[in-house]
Amino acid sequence: MINIHELLQLALRHRASDLLLKSGSPPALRIDGTVVTTNVPALTADEMEELARSIIYTASRDYVLRFSVEGAKEISIPEIAEAQMRALAERNEVDLVFTIPELVRVRANLFLQQSTVAAALRIIPLRPYTIEELHLPPVLRDLANHRQGFIVVTGPTGSGKSTTLAALIDHINSSRQGNVITIEDPIEYLFEDKRCVVYQREVGRDTRTFAAALRSVLRQSPDAIMIGEMRDAQTMAIAMTAAEMGHLVLSSLHTTSAVATVDRIINAFPPHEKGQVRGQLAACLTGVISQRLLKYQGQPGRIPAVEVMINTPTVRKHIEEGNTGELYAAVRDGRHFGMNTLNQSLERLYQARAVSYEDALANAGNITELRQMLRQG
Repeated sequence: MINIHELLQLALRHRASDLLLKSGSPPALRIDGTVVTTNVPALTADEMEELARSIIYTASRDYVLRFSVEGAKEISIPEIAEAQMRALAERNEVDLVFTIPELVRVRANLFLQQSTVAAALRIIPLRPYTIEELHLPPVLRDLANHRQGFIVVTGPTGSGKSTTLAALIDHINSSRQGNVITIEDPIEYLFEDKRCVVYQREVGRDTRTFAAALRSVLRQSPDAIMIGEMRDAQTMAIAMTAAEMGHLVLSSLHTTSAVATVDRIINAFPPHEKGQVRGQLAACLTGVISQRLLKYQGQPGRIPAVEVMINTPTVRKHIEEGNTGELYAAVRDGRHFGMNTLNQSLERLYQARAVSYEDALANAGNITELRQMLRQG
């Protein structure tokens, strides 16, 4: 029977971002955004159960090795593993993160489907990529160089938001001295202290909630704060307050554009608070990065199409006055500030022959506008 380490090595050889496992089917890989079935024989229910136990045991062992301390009560790996198996049976799903030294870091979600165990494993590199390695716009370095403000990275699921946030934190960690605190659920990329001291807190393990961690982080002498995801208005409010108080705050949202991000934040609050929130957001926002991942044309790998909105005086005025419908034009016409729309990014990638015409249109913010831009180009 194939084991989980062999499956992860197979995923790495094929540059897969995800490994998908279920009984009755061969293991599948997500490669450059497309799910591909492997040549491994279909897994039986017993084999899938054994793989799930192996994943849980590996995660339990990783936890013990990472978090047990000298003099503390001895922690039993089998006991932790059995507790996780019981949690899977009771809750029908469980999230785990573990590192296989010198190989890979994995974020795993185990769940039940048709009364059998299944798993989706996200492959995470052992070290964060740099802004340059990810082919992200150079203006992102300028955003990360700010000493205070609010940077939001957005995009659909699987668009590389966590990877971009990790690249921004890595740039801060490498380029200046300071105290960086991340609040994540779960911790994905692991950071080594370079020029900064980096604390990484995991929701559910090191803190109860994002909001609870954010309330205490202001007393932990932070220079930069990274919030894995803003899931509610309370988290958004504390993040903006932290930015106003002189910290650089970075976070992510599941939105499709910079304009939609501003609307999402404002509309998360009740009507009587929206005026205050608009003023607060206009004052503290540094920039919004909205991205999609597209297949490289003619070669393996993916490349990001990135929309960038920077809080220029025009953008700030539109946010304050609630004229978010005018933001798109400000972004489109703000190239000298380092801004561009998603369609402008897609046009440049297409003209450079990095992406196909079909992929560019499939990811367009406005298909009619992009068609016209590509015809003129």
